[in-house]
Amino acid sequence: MSKLISLVLALMMLLFSVSAFAEGAVFTPGTYEAEGKGFGGAVKVSVTVSETEITDVTVTGDAETPALGGVAIQTLPGEIVKAQTPNVDILSGATVTSTAIIAAATEALEKAGADIAYLDANKRVAAEDGAKEEKTLETEIVIVGAGGAGMAAAIMAHQAGKQFIILEKMPYVGGNTTKATGGMNAAETHYQKEQNIQDSVELFISDTMTGGHNLNDPELVRTMAEQSAGAIEWLDSIGADLPKISFSGGASTNRIHAPADGSAVGNYLVDKFSEKLTELGVEVMLNTKATELIMEDGKIAGVKAEGKDANYTIKAKAVILATGGFGANLDMIAGFRPDLQGTVTTNAPGATGDGIVMAQAVGAALVDIEQIQLHPTVEQTTSMLITESVRGDGAILVNQSGHRFTNELLTRDAVSAAELAQEGQYAYIIFDQHLRDNLKAIEKYVKNGLTVQADTIEELARKLDIYPYFLAMTLNDWNEAVATQNDAAFGRTTGMDNNLTTPPYYAIQIAPGIHHTMGGVKINTSAQVINTNGDVIPGLFAAGEVTGGVHGGNRLGGNAVADIVIFGRIAAESAIEYCK
Repeated sequence: MSKLISLVLALMMLLFSVSAFAEGAVFTPGTYEAEGKGFGGAVKVSVTVSETEITDVTVTGDAETPALGGVAIQTLPGEIVKAQTPNVDILSGATVTSTAIIAAATEALEKAGADIAYLDANKRVAAEDGAKEEKTLETEIVIVGAGGAGMAAAIMAHQAGKQFIILEKMPYVGGNTTKATGGMNAAETHYQKEQNIQDSVELFISDTMTGGHNLNDPELVRTMAEQSAGAIEWLDSIGADLPKISFSGGASTNRIHAPADGSAVGNYLVDKFSEKLTELGVEVMLNTKATELIMEDGKIAGVKAEGKDANYTIKAKAVILATGGFGANLDMIAGFRPDLQGTVTTNAPGATGDGIVMAQAVGAALVDIEQIQLHPTVEQTTSMLITESVRGDGAILVNQSGHRFTNELLTRDAVSAAELAQEGQYAYIIFDQHLRDNLKAIEKYVKNGLTVQADTIEELARKLDIYPYFLAMTLNDWNEAVATQNDAAFGRTTGMDNNLTTPPYYAIQIAPGIHHTMGGVKINTSAQVINTNGDVIPGLFAAGEVTGGVHGGNRLGGNAVADIVIFGRIAAESAIEYCK
């Protein structure tokens, strides 16, 4: 009898459910909450529903990066309401945050009684309005790309009173600059002088040329070095000061300038540049991809671009290409370097080489295009780059046997090659609490679960499946080297100001990953693009990773930020002068 009663009740519930849906009831009205794990911490989602509609979605995630995760937080709630399902497109470049929002929204809607499969089956798709509107715009300068170089150029153009339009194909600004972690190289700066650090423009040039295996264009390198101190002062003037100075691989002295708290330089500069552009009233045309450079009478006359709602023909006297490199275009990488097929990349998703392709189409020459850099400290499951400042502030690398195997602050290509020669082709970066306390960037690695932590070196070794005696001896030897300032094993002379004796101890497993494309469009010291005949293409300028020649066969850590800031400013100055 009880089985019969249960069956009858089940049938009644089923009939009620079918009846409810037949009458249009999809949710139990109310507000429901759930939480997901974002890139920096918890992401909380609140969903409000009526019987038939998702009426509102709000997301909070204070620990997410404003330039990436923050954009997902702003964008996805509206997309969920429009689609009436949580399963909307992930925001490229903010995958972790997007996934967290979608998962939490799904959980919240399930609490509201939703059948997610039913929602997906009835997903609302924006109606196609037919062909996009064709629009023609006119300005003096078009800046293509709103990464570090593009935003620096835009600030300069505005300060000069020029009319300009800045395009960005992604739904957010920042580009590959958001991936920069260490700092900006600069010589003879006021910060170095204030901290009694001896450096010179000539030493900066020498380090850069040596690090680049002398494949660099010496004139571009000299321009970067000579203008670096002025660029630091310009950053000061817009509230983007970089006072913390440390070592970076391949440098002869403390030269890499970072935010005061040691946070990642890329997100810091993107935030400061964005704030300045907002203050100046500059609007970036997001989700707008430049597709073609317009040439008339042998000179640049503008660009064509595709937006979400319109296609644009933008007439202009000058164009600045600041589209970044091609480190996220794995097919393009494999075309130039088949040996890197399948290697993880640290690059932002927008770094697909668009500017290089457009420039080639109007006759631009390329230089060092096959020179693609591996960064030695990349966490492989997340492709997260572990900033060079960790080693610069005193960390060491050990292999699975618990032994050091290289000078950790050699050039990136040398350290990467040394790692690939180890068993398993990986290593561990080892540091202590003192280093963590003085380098804010480490907090992101801890929050994202990348670190292994222990109160003693021996315990850390056991967690890493390393014989404790060997790792303990390695740390003892290293601390002795720091005390005597003599690394007899590998000749390291930099990043030895602090020993590793403050518990707890930390380790992150790392291996090389594609980080920077040194080659690109050929430019001169005025950031003018050069064609295959060796002549200037009138009206076309370029800055940042879209260009080649500055870094040669290997880029020193800290030189990419110097490149984008210095040549972004030069490109703007040259375009302004050209427009006169």
